[in-house]
Amino acid sequence: MKGQLGLAVVAILCLLTPTSSKAQSSTSGANVVSTAVPFLTIAPDSRAGAMGDAGVATSPDMNSQHWNPAKYAFISSDAGVALSYSPWLRKLVDDINLAYLVGHKRIDDQQVVSASLRYFSLGSITFRNEYGEIQGQQSPNELAFDVAYTRLLSEKFSGSVALRYIRSDLTGGQEVGGVVTHAGNSFAADIAFYYRNEISRRGGKSAFSAGIDISNIGSKISYTEGETKDFIPTNMRLGVGYEFEMDDYNSFAFTVDLNKLLVPTPDTESYTDENGTIVVNSGFSQDKSVIGGIFSSFSDAPGGMKEELQEINVSLGVEYWYQKQFALRVGYFHENENKGNRKYVTAGAGFKLNVFELDFSYLLPTQTNNPLENTLRFSLAFNFDNLTRR
Repeated sequence: MKGQLGLAVVAILCLLTPTSSKAQSSTSGANVVSTAVPFLTIAPDSRAGAMGDAGVATSPDMNSQHWNPAKYAFISSDAGVALSYSPWLRKLVDDINLAYLVGHKRIDDQQVVSASLRYFSLGSITFRNEYGEIQGQQSPNELAFDVAYTRLLSEKFSGSVALRYIRSDLTGGQEVGGVVTHAGNSFAADIAFYYRNEISRRGGKSAFSAGIDISNIGSKISYTEGETKDFIPTNMRLGVGYEFEMDDYNSFAFTVDLNKLLVPTPDTESYTDENGTIVVNSGFSQDKSVIGGIFSSFSDAPGGMKEELQEINVSLGVEYWYQKQFALRVGYFHENENKGNRKYVTAGAGFKLNVFELDFSYLLPTQTNNPLENTLRFSLAFNFDNLTRR
């Protein structure tokens, strides 16, 4: 697909958060928290994608790297790999895609190493100058590669540390507005913990779990030689989950996640234009350090504690398994209307055999004409333990 740079900007803005460091709104209360490289916060796998983007406290699976790598300490397999694919923003364009490859290997009973590669393709873009003259054609893309080390800290508690390299090439070195650009690079780290308590009871087993994952603690990113640098999406996710077996054939799992970006909230100024419309201008406090931005993110909203609470997204998910082979999932994601207004229902299914597991999910926004409408995700996982036993 060929389009102008403006189309690329629109597509990026319709991701999880806008990428520009400034925003305008004609709604009196809107004040969206924006970061660079928002593709890092997109749910990459189908299981969590079907459960309202909830995954920090669910049972361990192959895709735990994105949600909470500390879960790998409790995973049953010694080694495995999974691949996920999602066509993105199909309501707007037809060539934006997200691919995710992840794998883990158990060192011993207490230690696991894991790694993942995320690749986000923005299709083909034709760049033009202010006179409409073609300046060149590029294929913008972003990627992130990370490795994690997970260790069991007690019988029911584990911790993990991940290191990540991020590269974002949105312009291919083209001049934009007379400014020379280049690919942005950043390094980041994650810290995660997971608690899981399995209980044997009459009629079957049950398990309570809880997790916390603070991801993308890292350097700001820049696309020019100037001093302007944007925050990457440092993010905190908290969650709890409960699983129980009804009998030998049927089991359920319920989970809830709370999610908050740990970056500065834009400062806002409002005025009334000539038409009587209230316009809100917002801009980041870019002079803050990364650590300063993390700590101030809990108390810097112009609207006080009320606005701080609006910045917390809620994910709810339910999972049903039949004979531990066939799964049905449903979920709901809620974001305050002043912070992006993403509200959608998700659903999906999974099928597990000895060697592989196939999952898919479907996203249905509660608002019409939403660019995320009908988003599909597909995941395929391989269990190497069962593969070698055959």
